[in-house]
Amino acid sequence: METSKLKKFAQFARRSLIEQVSNKLKLVLAQDSAARRESAEAVKKLEEEIKAHDKEQVIEKVAYIWFNRFCALRFMDVNRYTRIGVVSPVEGQFQPEILAEAKMGHIDEEMVHDKVRQQIFALLEGKAPSRDPQCEAYRLLVVAACNFWNKAMPFLFERIDDFTELLMPDDLLSDNSVLASTRKAMTSDVCQDVEVIGWLYQFYISEKKDDVFAGLKKNKKIAPENIPAATQLFTPHWIVRYLVENSLGRLWMLNHPNSRLIEQMDYYIKPDEKGLTTKGTKNTKEEQEKHFRDFRAFRGSEDFLVVNSPEELKICDPACGSGHMLTYAFDLLYAIYEEEGYEPSEIPEKILTHNLYGIEIDERAGELAAFALTMKARAKQRRFFRKRIQPNICVLENIQFAESELNEYMDFIGRDLFTVPLQTTLRQFEEADNFGSLIRPEVTDVEGMLDTLETKDVSGQLFLTETHKKVLKVLKQTDYLSPKYHVVVANPPYMGGKGMNGRLGKWLKDNYPDVKSDLFSAFIVRNTGLSLPKGQLGFMTPFVWMFISSYERLRNFLIDEKTITSLVQLEYSGFDGATVPICTFTIENNHNPAYRAGYVRLSDFKGAALQEPKCLEIIQAARKAGK
Repeated sequence: METSKLKKFAQFARRSLIEQVSNKLKLVLAQDSAARRESAEAVKKLEEEIKAHDKEQVIEKVAYIWFNRFCALRFMDVNRYTRIGVVSPVEGQFQPEILAEAKMGHIDEEMVHDKVRQQIFALLEGKAPSRDPQCEAYRLLVVAACNFWNKAMPFLFERIDDFTELLMPDDLLSDNSVLASTRKAMTSDVCQDVEVIGWLYQFYISEKKDDVFAGLKKNKKIAPENIPAATQLFTPHWIVRYLVENSLGRLWMLNHPNSRLIEQMDYYIKPDEKGLTTKGTKNTKEEQEKHFRDFRAFRGSEDFLVVNSPEELKICDPACGSGHMLTYAFDLLYAIYEEEGYEPSEIPEKILTHNLYGIEIDERAGELAAFALTMKARAKQRRFFRKRIQPNICVLENIQFAESELNEYMDFIGRDLFTVPLQTTLRQFEEADNFGSLIRPEVTDVEGMLDTLETKDVSGQLFLTETHKKVLKVLKQTDYLSPKYHVVVANPPYMGGKGMNGRLGKWLKDNYPDVKSDLFSAFIVRNTGLSLPKGQLGFMTPFVWMFISSYERLRNFLIDEKTITSLVQLEYSGFDGATVPICTFTIENNHNPAYRAGYVRLSDFKGAALQEPKCLEIIQAARKAGK
């Protein structure tokens, strides 16, 4: 995907939206503003939000909300997932289709409620006073569209009934507007792949990332709210394919050696233990079955994680960003379900319900991951939006309890349910935005407790209702962080000790003493704890852990306690997106000292452009040679 235009657009959009939202904020907060008269409650919420955080953070948040929505609407318009173009015009016109239709008297009654329709018609017919009736009418149409899509995607299109509407940019229709730039950047070609959403997100936060790194040079530590901007890195698609094919794909092939899934896994490095390997899909069924018997005899008949059906598979990305790993896992899972004979109309719902899980600390990235998965499902099933299936994306939230409220809650529910480990777990998410998926809940199986507490009726207990919600939220976050996954893949955050804020640095020393020097090494260890025994894992990380003495304990952990199944070492400057040399590798969550892993070394091929084709060439050559 050509990304230069996307980068230029996303950076422009951020600056433009922040400026416009900032200007609107001044108008709204003015003592004699129309907003104070007409939307007093929304202004009150806005002032509370500013007091709780600060003005710049509120402006940044609202600007990004609108960026997210405009990009999502454009993506759906281009792919005709919307019934009418909300931000896109009919070919040959400039004004958005929804506005052009409204000017002709046509407004979707299901999308736009009667009261709002009458407001829009009054504006367009000159019956309502306005300095810019078309712009005001269009703003009402956009808000109505966002509220309509709330039914299918509440994670992205929260109902707009608060200050986000008040701070909506004014300039949406001019040649220089953010929407005009959105349409130019998000062409029909780039919108054929939902990957565009991830690139836009990385580029949107790129200037903030530069600011954070500039602060590091002045010894300014990375605060929790800046960790996403400082550490998120969009994973190239070929590395995503390599990781998913050699984790999810490998596990399925171990369980189903005759599967035709291998035909679409170009980056799959087949197991080669003591020379045992198939020679590709041209082998006869008898030869493949003989290989599988030999393979099992070598490893032991149950020396891999048994999977009996696609619905059993659970795949997690614990630092999922905008969901790039998960969307490709969706593609492989769809092929698996098809091969197993499932009805095509059932498959998208099953994948999003049973198979894919993402964990994030960045709310906006989490929303985009859920959106991307929803778009993958909609592309396969026309009526998917009507099912109102919510992807399993968990954005970890800070949750705190006062001693008195927790005691009162336990007394009401029954203290026998609250073991000491559970009480500890309830307090482990006080700094979730700082520690993220590295949190290891004291309790690892909460399904039964969740079921029990969800049946409790606290509606008559005014002061316990909010506590009850918080307890349930902690348990749901705990469930995501439980060791239940067959496959865990991640491009974990990279941050050395020099950048860590004081709390994060101390917490890592206390909880990950052997790998405390940076986040990525702690994530490697943590992710093995999320996987089931004999599960498959994949990582993209700096390759310093392979060589430097300070990573000796991590190397010993991977070599002596786990099994490296494959590894690709990129050339020193072979990845444009990172300032560190990169490797990508897969492991099995058990120790098998006799396993012969597949290794690809790209050090002789200079530059990022050669990394993918040379890696593919090497893997394909080895497969043809039967190695």
